[in-house]
Amino acid sequence: MSETLFDAAGDEAAKGQEPLAVRMRPRTLDEVVGQGHLLGEGSPLRRLVEDDAPMSVFLWGPPGTGKTTLATVVSRVTKRRFVELSAVNAGVKDVRAVVDEAKRRMGMNGTRTLLFVDEVHRFNKTQQDALLPAVENRWVSFIGATTENPFFSVVSPLLSRSLLLSLESLDDTDIRTLVDRALTDERGLDGRYTLTAEGADHLIRLAGGDGRRSLTYLEAAALVSGPPAKDPVEITADHVERAVDRHAVRYDRSGDQHYDVISAFIKSMRGSDADAALHYLARMVEAGEDPRFIARRLIVHASEDVGMADPSALQTAVAAAQAVEFIGMPEARINLAQAVIHISLAPKSNAVITAIDEAMSDVRAGRAGPVPAHLRDAHYKGAADLGHGKGYRYAHDYPGGVAPQRHAPDGLTDREYYRPTQHGTERRLTEVLNRIKGVLRGEGN
Repeated sequence: MSETLFDAAGDEAAKGQEPLAVRMRPRTLDEVVGQGHLLGEGSPLRRLVEDDAPMSVFLWGPPGTGKTTLATVVSRVTKRRFVELSAVNAGVKDVRAVVDEAKRRMGMNGTRTLLFVDEVHRFNKTQQDALLPAVENRWVSFIGATTENPFFSVVSPLLSRSLLLSLESLDDTDIRTLVDRALTDERGLDGRYTLTAEGADHLIRLAGGDGRRSLTYLEAAALVSGPPAKDPVEITADHVERAVDRHAVRYDRSGDQHYDVISAFIKSMRGSDADAALHYLARMVEAGEDPRFIARRLIVHASEDVGMADPSALQTAVAAAQAVEFIGMPEARINLAQAVIHISLAPKSNAVITAIDEAMSDVRAGRAGPVPAHLRDAHYKGAADLGHGKGYRYAHDYPGGVAPQRHAPDGLTDREYYRPTQHGTERRLTEVLNRIKGVLRGEGN
């Protein structure tokens, strides 16, 4: 358990003794970078702070998005005593001790306490239940931070009494703002270092949307570049590489490398070369490519290049995309790799994309005759008088669940869009499709 009372003397004493990421923590809500959806004028969190109201809040988001920062800023601005517990090593006894001390201080001199619990999802039900009286009676203002979905990890009574706020990964602009501020701010490197454009790009890629990581890497790179001199010391991409032990991948997410690598990635999967596809996946991940972009391409190509030859490839791709959203990086790289291997090794067929593109081409060309009368909606009054539904054959009344009747509009009865290959599951589907067509056309209307 740690307790902090914010004051100028304490801040000055700590200056330079703490990690750069700690020294650069914002002091006001306006200094917080990113999370504009939570901090805009009139937003719930800003209203809680400005109105100095008792609060119970869950902050849910990836690492390095500012959960601890927001908690400390709220405590500082509202002048509450700040107590931090880590759910990794705190127990029920620790929770009750904090609550009892908060009640005592409130009764003696009116001092209010903000209790911040990091990784609150690690608390079991009993530990979470111990928080309920304090939250219910406003003995403390409570902020819980979690990287996991609170709906699965937090007990309902505690969640229902709290405001749930979702934090988002910082974008490149946000990370660049943090780095630039740390380079010049007196609490940070105070103008003693500069960062080359290539070094900044590499640092931002490595940060992966994690603000704390970007400042940790910057501090390490500054140490590698040498002690400050009369003139500012230049931090290069080479310094960042040596500090973090990660090679600077040549990859511009908005330039040629982006398009070349994703093209090679797709064509490697299409060509059934799992090893090459994994290489390009690793290249994108190491360069900080948005994993959601990668997941979207996997979903597209599970249908475009595999399709009905192995329908489960789409399920794997969608599951990988869900994993990216649910657990995030770096763990989700495993799920992405699984989907890449599945799609690469699956039997290939482009019959699905060929089918839908040919159908759409016909529609765009005006080949869209009227819906056959026996297939039209016959549920409204007067439909029968128009002949709607007359002669319709209910498929379930026929052997095999297929009725001999025409479904395509006039002029399109002989069009065949879906032409299965002889690869994988489609070999069997060819037989099924031919048998169905024989029934449909054998006694067609």
